[in-house]
Amino acid sequence: MSTLTWQRRTLLGAAGLSLLGATAELAHRLGPPGPRVRPAPSNVAAATAALLTDGEFAAHTYATLHACTAGLAAAFGLGVTTGLLLGALPGIERALRPIIEFLRSVPSLVLIPLALSFLSDPSTAKTALIVYSCSWPILIFTLYGMLEVEPQLKDTLRAYGFGPLAIIWRLCLPSTAPHIATGVRLAIPVALIVSISVEVITGATPGIGTYIVNAYSFDQPAHALAATLAAGLIALAATELCSAGEHRLFTWHRHTTGAQPR
Repeated sequence: MSTLTWQRRTLLGAAGLSLLGATAELAHRLGPPGPRVRPAPSNVAAATAALLTDGEFAAHTYATLHACTAGLAAAFGLGVTTGLLLGALPGIERALRPIIEFLRSVPSLVLIPLALSFLSDPSTAKTALIVYSCSWPILIFTLYGMLEVEPQLKDTLRAYGFGPLAIIWRLCLPSTAPHIATGVRLAIPVALIVSISVEVITGATPGIGTYIVNAYSFDQPAHALAATLAAGLIALAATELCSAGEHRLFTWHRHTTGAQPR
């Protein structure tokens, strides 16, 4: 099956986005008389372009990305370490599986009031919720990767005198790395969703969510929607960069499994 290059996928995506914007603009201008959706898509597009030189939005974006980066880094260490240990200890993993499945099924957004009550600082609560939310996909995919490690390879290393930690380091971690990268890629938009949600609800911590709330408060819906669109574009760009890194780093994994690149 043929695959599209990233340049062609980018062009097709831009064409689809342009078509959607043009259709929305026509619907706004040629719609039936009466109340119309505010603001016009063209105004939102202009406001989005203006955000590139908006120092206030840049500061709020930095605050959101800083919290996401710190939370993802902590979630990466926690998820990978826990996943490797549970994968190496199947008895403990089976005992903890019901607890893991229950905890990861709890929506992170409903934990915002709880986090704010235990952590008085909204910024700390935001980072803690990002760590909690992003640890699960990384942990689960690390476990999946551990399950795919060939037992014969483990037995071979044991026969040559390698201990459990050496086996994890030399065999399990490299074999599981593509799965870990997938978990990180899936965790990126989760981090942004949680961060912006906390900012919108609290309004007391800098971030894109606070910028959106302030824009609505000052009757600037175009700027609020532009910031929302910008947040989606940031998540898309980060996900695509992660996907490109996977494509370059784990070509051997695709050749081994026969998986098609995105």
